[in-house]
Formats: sequence, structure tokens, C-alpha cells
Amino acid sequence: MQIREIEEKDNQSIERIIKRSLESFNLNIPGTAYFDTQLSTLAQFYKEQPNSKYWVAMNEQNEVVGGVGIAPFGQEPGICELQKLYITPESQGMGLSKDLMKVALDFARKHYTQCYLETMKKLQAANLLYIKLGFQQLERPLDGSEHNATDAWFIKDLSLLG
Repeated sequence: MQIREIEEKDNQSIERIIKRSLESFNLNIPGTAYFDTQLSTLAQFYKEQPNSKYWVAMNEQNEVVGGVGIAPFGQEPGICELQKLYITPESQGMGLSKDLMKVALDFARKHYTQCYLETMKKLQAANLLYIKLGFQQLERPLDGSEHNATDAWFIKDLSLLG
């Protein structure tokens, strides 16, 4: 597996991965990433945001099999958001999510003091990974959240390794 920054040619592939993943959990509902307006233009979106990046994971056949992004969170100085961590079903269980998160968090540490994320309780494997990597669960979302369908929120102090 190779991880690299997203390119425009990857937009359709990662959009398809995100939508299929959300559909598989019946989360293709308003208030989730499924309806994000920038979903079809992620490469351009992340290039336009300050201190933001999106990475894709490529398999041996040079196909996009997952991705993750970091972007500023709302108007909160020092807080970024881990965004759109999705992996194809065929590539799950191989540590790829952890590898993608390591790349994203290493980048985030250079620009932010905390990393926030929003998810769903039913995504148990992902939530366990977040906790394992040092994220603390919050009781409610931070002010400025755009995904009102989420029901689990986490934050990580980026000065702590893990």
C-alpha cells in the first residue's frame, strides 16, 4: 500500500468509496458526509483550505482504496478536524486506517494543538481505533459542527504522542 496526497484524478474513486461505505451502514442520510457539497471535488477543496490535506491509499494495482483528511475546524483556532476516513471493504483489517491516521495526525501536529472528529456510535471498529490512538470521547459536539446526524465526538491533544 502507498499513501499519497489526493489528486484530481482520485476524486471520483474516493467519492464512490465514501458513499458506498455510508450506504453499507444506512448512513446515506442528510447530516452526514454523504451530502457534503465538496465530496466530488475533494482534491480542489483541500488545496483551497489553509493547513489542510487529504491523502489517499493506493493498492498494488494503483487503485484508490481509502483516504483521510485534515482541515481547520470552524472558527476554532488551533483545532483541526480529522475528516472522511474511509476504506474499501476489501482493504479493511490490514491496518490501513491506522496508517492513514498516522499520516494525518503527523501533519496536524505541525499546524494545530487539538484534533476533533465526528462519527457514529455504530461504527464500532473506527471508534475503537480512535480511542486506541489517544482520542477522548466527548459528550456533545463542538460548536460549529456541520454534521448534525453524528452521535459520537472525539478530541485529541496533539502534543501527546499516540
